Amino acid sequence: MEQEQAAYMTEEGLRKLKEELEWLKTEKRAEVKERLKIARSYGDLSENSEYDAAKEEQAFVESRILQLEDQIRRAKIIREEDRVEGVVSIGSTVTIRELPDGPEETYTIVGTAEADPGKFRISNESPIGAGLLGRRAGEEVGIQTPAGEILFRILQIR
Repeated sequence: MEQEQAAYMTEEGLRKLKEELEWLKTEKRAEVKERLKIARSYGDLSENSEYDAAKEEQAFVESRILQLEDQIRRAKIIREEDRVEGVVSIGSTVTIRELPDGPEETYTIVGTAEADPGKFRISNESPIGAGLLGRRAGEEVGIQTPAGEILFRILQIR
């Protein structure tokens, strides 16, 4: 039997997932149900674009609910006291530089549920996130990315 992979996240990340799940189950489901009811009242469903759109939205909402329930069920909270000082782990904020002379970039390593590359929060499962885990400041790390191998130096870990 295959062991399920933990969904690493912070307490705040778990709280946000629970809030989204509650909103989807209550408000959003009711909204979609009302849209379906109105669309059905238009008659012939075979050429009813409002009905089709509402059904698609319903499928999306139900799929997202299942996804959130799964993530919450597999949640493993990242606690500060579980981290080793000076070693990159989930929850670390890491400043790196692409070698030989790239700009400094700072990322926070988070679980996939909280990843947001636009806010410099990268997943522990992404190529860079996974490549940095377990490393220390001063180390040079070759990371295989879709664009090929990139060499980074770890400048700082917080």
